[in-house]
Amino acid sequence: MRALISVYDKENIVEFARELVALDWEIISTGGTFKTLKENNIPVKEVEEVTGQREILSGRVKTLHPKIHGGILFRRDNKDDKKTIEEEQIKPIDMIVNNLYPFENCLREGKDHETLIENIDIGGPSMIRAAAKNYKDVLIVTEPSDYKSIIEALKENKIDMTFRETLARKAFSLTAHYDSVICNYFQEKAEEKFPKYINKSYTFSNKLRYGENSHQEAAYYQGKIYAPYKKLHGKEISYNNLYDMFAAVKAAREFDDITVVAVKHTNPCGIGSGKSVKEAFIKARDCDDESIFGGIIAINHIVDKEAAELLHEIFLEIVVAQGFTSEALEILEKKKNIRLIELKDFNNFELDTSFKEVLNGIIVQDYDDILLDEDKLQIVSKNKPTEKEMEDLKFAFKCVKYTASNSIVIAKDGASLGIGQGQTKRSWAVEEAIERAGEKIKGAVCASDGFFFRDTMELLNKAGVRAIIQPGGSVKDKEVIEYADEHEMAIIFTGIRHFRH
Repeated sequence: MRALISVYDKENIVEFARELVALDWEIISTGGTFKTLKENNIPVKEVEEVTGQREILSGRVKTLHPKIHGGILFRRDNKDDKKTIEEEQIKPIDMIVNNLYPFENCLREGKDHETLIENIDIGGPSMIRAAAKNYKDVLIVTEPSDYKSIIEALKENKIDMTFRETLARKAFSLTAHYDSVICNYFQEKAEEKFPKYINKSYTFSNKLRYGENSHQEAAYYQGKIYAPYKKLHGKEISYNNLYDMFAAVKAAREFDDITVVAVKHTNPCGIGSGKSVKEAFIKARDCDDESIFGGIIAINHIVDKEAAELLHEIFLEIVVAQGFTSEALEILEKKKNIRLIELKDFNNFELDTSFKEVLNGIIVQDYDDILLDEDKLQIVSKNKPTEKEMEDLKFAFKCVKYTASNSIVIAKDGASLGIGQGQTKRSWAVEEAIERAGEKIKGAVCASDGFFFRDTMELLNKAGVRAIIQPGGSVKDKEVIEYADEHEMAIIFTGIRHFRH
């Protein structure tokens, strides 16, 4: 039996080769792998001895040869294949051990284009696919973690068809992932928004306790790491935690000022901005001091001792922040289950595309990375917002962008006072926000993710809200503006809608 070993990742390869030799396998190898095995006194034959052809083009061509691929693809039960093998003097190859040039790692490390190109493996995927295609006769080994089980199966004569198919599946999965990463690199380079094929590939990270509900199994798969974070403390992050954390981070990074976003079931239950994390947290908490219990907190700043003391007072699932002082960590770590997540590059990553599953496929769109265009804001009412109201209106519009439609945010002084969201009727969202704002509503402003009708204006006027920001664009805009003018209310049209479903 013959095995061709050519690996970039040489973890445990010497031990594996030694075990194969002990089982009377002949080893063929290339380049760096050949050198490693030779240095460790493993009997090994260089691939050039098999092909009669030296490697060329600076190592780009080593194994692309009929003596190699014929030996791999030879069907042992096919008479014509047997005849061809004999005529061409090709010896069968019964195992391929291969993993690939580290294109993905080079991409993650920001290597230049030429380096990336030279890390696109050609011979490796060709051998892997060939061996996987002929899995009935050839073992294809792509994961060092499989070395031990393969040796055990060989020793115990347990290499059955199920075992072979498992290795083939892993091999095709690896080459598909590898090609998708390369494909996406070139598509991003070309800035191709809607290519003919979308190839997204993710790598298994860990199994989760359960999914959205306890009867659902779940796992976390990692993709391109554009926002590296680190868990500093606490128990395992759950399925719902991961989803909620993403929602909270997306909202918090919208703000330039120090901001705290509290999230429950992906929806904000409070948002506050201030001169300190403590001040911002108090504002976020006071918007809804009940729903924040068991919530997810995102903070676009460093958590200090004063803020930590307040955070420690209530039960929170996760606090994700730009960082934590040592004093803050000492306080927060007193609760063993709270997850403390450090996301240093809080505002320095980009989100470019979003996907949603629909019947028979997915829908793809640009990420909603626009808030409003300052130059296109229209004050459509006779009454003009004050400078203070304008500041509050912009804050409220940032908040409403991250709430579930139909949604309304009532805000004042860098704090959400009342959030009405996820309603099928906009006036219901208005009623909800007004009720939650309570007596604090005096002097507050209102932001809406969609346009208004007269009924919503009547509710806000009755509650004492004098300034409103909304997209505009309704056939009822004229009626809404007339109502505002009659009641000395100010309305700003943004021309930009922020529905979130």
